[in-house]
Amino acid sequence: MTAAILIGLGFSPLAASGLSLIANTAPVAFGALGTPIAGLAGVTGIDPFILGAMVGRQLPFFSLIVPFWLIWVFAGWRGMLQIWPAILVTGVSFAVPQFLISNYVNPWIVDIGASLVSMGCLVGFLRVWSPKEVWLSPALRSKDESATTMPKPSPAVAKPTTEQVWASLVPWIIVCAVLLIWGTGWFKAMVNPYTTWNFPVPDLHNLINKVPPVAAAPTPEGAVFAFTWLSYTGSGMLIAAIISGFVMGFSPLKIVQEYAGTIKVCAYSLITISAMLAIGTLTRLSGIDATLGLAFAGAGVLYPFFGTMLGWLGVALTGSDTASNVLFGNLQKTTAEQLGISPVLMSAANSSGGVMGKMIDAQSIVVASTATNWFGHEGTILRFVFWHSIALACLVGVLVMLQAYVSPFTKMVY
Repeated sequence: MTAAILIGLGFSPLAASGLSLIANTAPVAFGALGTPIAGLAGVTGIDPFILGAMVGRQLPFFSLIVPFWLIWVFAGWRGMLQIWPAILVTGVSFAVPQFLISNYVNPWIVDIGASLVSMGCLVGFLRVWSPKEVWLSPALRSKDESATTMPKPSPAVAKPTTEQVWASLVPWIIVCAVLLIWGTGWFKAMVNPYTTWNFPVPDLHNLINKVPPVAAAPTPEGAVFAFTWLSYTGSGMLIAAIISGFVMGFSPLKIVQEYAGTIKVCAYSLITISAMLAIGTLTRLSGIDATLGLAFAGAGVLYPFFGTMLGWLGVALTGSDTASNVLFGNLQKTTAEQLGISPVLMSAANSSGGVMGKMIDAQSIVVASTATNWFGHEGTILRFVFWHSIALACLVGVLVMLQAYVSPFTKMVY
């Protein structure tokens, strides 16, 4: 979406796709109403509020860094320095709500609340401050081969009226309103007792034991599929989309047709995502993650760094922070317990480190090239963002190392 918006504003394909991918990092762990945190809690057995709070003590540092990084990539060091006050307002106004909401409210509405505050603060700040030089170039200040592929600017069109602007914002407003309700604890507590179907899997539930050294004593592994069909994030999005469709004048038949077309386009992606989540459950119940965890314990004192990079690798391979958390979450917990490190810290590090792999996963690269109509240049986009992904992931690993061993960072561990 952001890449398509940037293309519409005149940015070059490489700038639009690359900048969107880099920006899609620090918020990812709380994306989709905290779905990655919920997935992590499901495989580790750790309270999602505790996990969300711990992630919220890691990612705000990068919510502050990433805006500076983004403008540096686009406009260079000099360009970044020219607008540093606006960048600082953007980063601080996102990082502070991200910390406060994740630690004192819940992990479900972190991104919505932080993004609304950040956008509001930036718009307000730009009403009273403006840079000395306004740079209107749509291309990267560095070499940008995609700039030559851009179509000629279209003729000027009439400025939209206030009514048209608000009409275009209605779907976004509806989505925010619905998801703010869906992300509250009281809503989940109210509907889940009546809209949850718990299905213990036959011949599997409580028939597998976790034994020493992975657990202190033999512990049955549950295998219950909890289908909370109403409070799911996707259910909220579906309801918001249906409401928006009617508001925009779509007929019921047209809404169904659009959804059928979308499902057809996304069919392979949906199958892939389901398969990756299934692999996470398989590795947990088969003992593969516990075996890998015992092996990773061999990294010793360096494990906080390499464990963080494991989360990065998981997202780079699966394309999803949720899938990476399901895949490696219990491994992180097992390894941390073996090394005497906080399992909460390392479970959260899997998610925090993973967000930096989001910009290089194949799924995101393909979506970016498609959204910018720059087909066949996925390799160019990957080369552009690859080293930024590694550098940011390493910085997360260093922070986790500090939180594991160095005061006062150790006091941040939940």
